Amino acid sequence: MTSHALLSASGAERWMACTPSPRAEESVSEESSEFAKEGTFAHGLAELKLSLHLGEIGKKEYNKRLKEQKTNEFYSEELEKYVDVYVDLAIEKINEARARTKDALILLEERLDYSPWVKEGFGTGDLVLISDDVLEIVDLKFGKGIKVEAQDNSQMKLYSLGAINDFGFLYDIKTIKMTICQPRLDHVSTDELVADDLLNWADNIVRPLADLAYEGKGEFKSGDHCRFCRIRYTCRQRAEDNLKIACLDFRPAPTLTDDKIVEVLTSIDELIKWAKDVEEYAFKEAANNGKQWPGFKLVEGRRTRRYSSEEKVAE
Repeated sequence: MTSHALLSASGAERWMACTPSPRAEESVSEESSEFAKEGTFAHGLAELKLSLHLGEIGKKEYNKRLKEQKTNEFYSEELEKYVDVYVDLAIEKINEARARTKDALILLEERLDYSPWVKEGFGTGDLVLISDDVLEIVDLKFGKGIKVEAQDNSQMKLYSLGAINDFGFLYDIKTIKMTICQPRLDHVSTDELVADDLLNWADNIVRPLADLAYEGKGEFKSGDHCRFCRIRYTCRQRAEDNLKIACLDFRPAPTLTDDKIVEVLTSIDELIKWAKDVEEYAFKEAANNGKQWPGFKLVEGRRTRRYSSEEKVAE
């Protein structure tokens, strides 16, 4: 069994918008960044602290494991403080669930199977709470780059579907709560929806798109969802969409119509992201694999290496 689903919950925004992308990504190996490794470590530390709170481990075992955690390259007192922010929120949510139901179901790092709607689909819920007819998913996001909202969040909704699939036969779940905690951004976001609405979304929107994505069918589409796609560097559709702006008649700005100027302004951020992604890919290929790009060479700088036109180097 693979550790990651082809149609992962975390990648749902991407594969639902661009259904051929998951199969296209299969030819590109997945690289784990230092940020991802740090996030994995933070999740492990949070799980350890919550396991102590829930009585799943004793104080002696906790101290032993914590001592081991503190030898990890990613450990720092600052990181632990941010993890504690999430842990405090999680304990608050646990107490709320227990206030509704004394024997509330409380699960840490639970594998959630949403395959009835997404073939072979599964993910991991950081904290899953079920009390009477209320299901809540709490998710720790340790990144500090972009705020993530719980409202209409496909990843959280798929986790919720997985919990309904796994435990719906035991509980008559009617209300879904989804909470995202980003302690390094001092950000907490919560959304709530009716279980029937979630199931309607799953049947009428998710399943048809998931079927296309699993088969690698549909049309490529570029957008913000390309950010973490493994073929973002070389995707032809993304290139074509971003090069459209370069095909505008770039006369001096005063001669452009207002509509053309607005078109440039609304497209330029994505164009810059794409250009940087292509440059990063070219650099990695040259630095790691000896790839030669005609007309360009790596140039040594004081702090970094960069690409430059050979003509400019000659000058």
